Amino acid sequence: MEQHRTRPAQYGPRRSGAPLPAQGRGGAAAARPPVGRVARRPVGRPVQPARPAPGAGSPVARVVRALRAMPNPRLTGLGSGLFCAAVMTLLGFLDGLLFGASLTVYGVLFVPVSLLTALWVRRGDLLTAPVVVPIAFAVGLVPVAESGDGLGGRLMGLVTALATEAGWLYGGTLVAGSAVIVRRIRLVRRRAAARNRPPAA
Repeated sequence: MEQHRTRPAQYGPRRSGAPLPAQGRGGAAAARPPVGRVARRPVGRPVQPARPAPGAGSPVARVVRALRAMPNPRLTGLGSGLFCAAVMTLLGFLDGLLFGASLTVYGVLFVPVSLLTALWVRRGDLLTAPVVVPIAFAVGLVPVAESGDGLGGRLMGLVTALATEAGWLYGGTLVAGSAVIVRRIRLVRRRAAARNRPPAA
């Protein structure tokens, strides 16, 4: 007597014509990853580091980044004069304590202070920077210059120091004037570009 084969209950009844899964069909459909999934990177392959932009490590780029990281105050004409005079007076006292009142050290320090004064003055007071810089140089020179007895001796020492260090005085003033001219040209160009810009519809 024939016995019919029985199918276990956990598999359920077999349906005729049911499509096979993708693994069973084979072909290109099985090898192609589903849409929306990113293929995994093979294990062991090193990750390529991102290449820096050209010129990112150049000295000019480093200087620009350092200048941008610095504070950027906007001083008035009076404020820029007080700033430059106060800094030069402080540097004069430090020069006398650390370097024995060296006029060369004082002149070298005067140049970057002049540049900062010209860069930090606000746009409306640009022309005051080349004026206040020489005054601040003379004020800060008082603790550095050799002084004799009395007021006359101090004045003679100050005049002598100004005469001997005139190169640094002119150099710092020239640096401040050049920075002011560059800022003025950029300001004029920006205003011209703003006037020529077509109005938004």
